[in-house]
Amino acid sequence: MSHSINQVLAFDFGMSRIGVATGQSITNTASPLSPIAARDGAPDWGIIASLIAEWSPDALVIGIPLNFDGTISDMAHRARKFANRLNERFKIPCFLMDERLSTAEAKEIHFAAGGSNNFKEESVDGIAAQLILESWFNCDIRIPSHTPLEKAYDLKRT
Repeated sequence: MSHSINQVLAFDFGMSRIGVATGQSITNTASPLSPIAARDGAPDWGIIASLIAEWSPDALVIGIPLNFDGTISDMAHRARKFANRLNERFKIPCFLMDERLSTAEAKEIHFAAGGSNNFKEESVDGIAAQLILESWFNCDIRIPSHTPLEKAYDLKRT
């Protein structure tokens, strides 16, 4: 891990909500934040600017929702596009992280804490972003957001 990366924000991209978590590399831990509403995947960029001003991240991590077999999903392309827009707008290094099963694990954590299955009222998106970030902290591979997904992930292609 580069010593220049300490504070990190992570995003769990979605079409109607984007989960957010903050964490730091010293302890490799993260905490969920409130999700950001999105319209067809487009967030309120002002809210993201406020989060960046508040947390002063050295890097941003965006979860990439691959298919279970490791192939690239349509949502993975959308998440990478979101990552590149973050990078262009805020000039902060952005990295991609495989997020398969993060939402399922987030729901398990939510239920174990006594949460209901009303995910519109009790979002698990921040927990998913937390899991994505903690996975990234514990991974030695750093994939910059400008890396083509086919080069980074799709090993099944012929």
